[in-house]
Amino acid sequence: MKFRSLAAMTGLCASGLFLSANALAFDADAAQALAKKEGCTKCHAVDKKKEAKSLTEISKSMKGKPDAEAKLIHHLTSAEMVKFDDGKEEEHKVLKTKDKAEIKNLTDWILSLGK
Repeated sequence: MKFRSLAAMTGLCASGLFLSANALAFDADAAQALAKKEGCTKCHAVDKKKEAKSLTEISKSMKGKPDAEAKLIHHLTSAEMVKFDDGKEEEHKVLKTKDKAEIKNLTDWILSLGK
């Protein structure tokens, strides 16, 4: 009897972990396609500095911050001012898509790069 209870508990825990992993999943290909379509890759590369920081560098700078996703979403949707190394300032380009799932997928992908 104890063995069945243990097996049942193990199965429930494993299925919970599986569901949690799926809840955190994102579509990297779709995120990269959206980044390209929206023009993000004109200034940002995944792993090296272009005109602006790499997406990996951005991810690492936000790592462990509880509000990282909210800040990144705000940055991508609000046209806040950004400052470049040469001192130039301009409004950050706003994503044209208003699809919240696409935006979340993009931010989840970006935030995963620094891990």
